[in-house]
Amino acid sequence: MKTIQLTSEKFKSDVFDYTKDKEWKFKGEVPALIDFYADWCGPCQMIAPVLEELAAEYGDKLVIYKVDTEVEQELSAMFQIRSIPSMLFIPLEGQPKMQAGALPKPHLKEAIDKELLS
Repeated sequence: MKTIQLTSEKFKSDVFDYTKDKEWKFKGEVPALIDFYADWCGPCQMIAPVLEELAAEYGDKLVIYKVDTEVEQELSAMFQIRSIPSMLFIPLEGQPKMQAGALPKPHLKEAIDKELLS
């Protein structure tokens, strides 16, 4: 599996429709990770290949989305993105959790296993 570019329209159809629902209700069938990034961001560029590796390793157990904060300003504002990269961990049940900064691959795997797949 590969990372998937996420637009606000795709977010509303596949993740959560914030225009209709007040309470968080994840629409996905497997947990998700959303990477908020920008093309000019050095740490974002460093973590991009790691996210591709993780998408391949986890396969259909996890969906990894990418949101370009320069293009999808509405989504960035909704999640109050102040620094990039920022990762939103979305479990099947419960509230999503935000993590700012570029985590090394072992830390990302640990967070995915603990927060999303346990």
